Amino acid sequence: AKDYELRQYETAKWVSTVIRGETQKEAMRQGFWKLFRYIQGKNDKEMKIDMTVPVTCLIKSGCADFKISFFVPFEHQDSPPQPTDSDVFLEERKAAAIFVRSFGGFASPEKYAEEAEVLARILRNRGQPFHEDFFYTAGYDSPFKLFNRHNEVWYFKK
Repeated sequence: AKDYELRQYETAKWVSTVIRGETQKEAMRQGFWKLFRYIQGKNDKEMKIDMTVPVTCLIKSGCADFKISFFVPFEHQDSPPQPTDSDVFLEERKAAAIFVRSFGGFASPEKYAEEAEVLARILRNRGQPFHEDFFYTAGYDSPFKLFNRHNEVWYFKK
């Protein structure tokens, strides 16, 4: 469809952290730096790992916890280094069909919520079953990139 796409993602490992009791913006900032330290060598192999995109954030309805995640690069998927920070963990996300809505600009928590609501409305109108109790935000650009920015919201297909 022109206003969203349906993607099939394969099973993959992500490195994540959960930030509780902060605003989404502050949780993203704190979570990003915890994960950035992991890829800079704060892991059991003291290995530097390339930064990947997207950076995702799990948003659950009525919940003040935010799970921020980095995709583990393909060359480390089989045996990623273990985090040494007890707040950082590896997780395997199972293969899934995901409805994706893309948009540009600098994405604020409000903009992500607005785009997620638009996508949810479109999916409901088209009779597409999806998990409505959570969505992911996905950011693809460094904060220093000013133009042609790429952001997404994701809902998982039922």
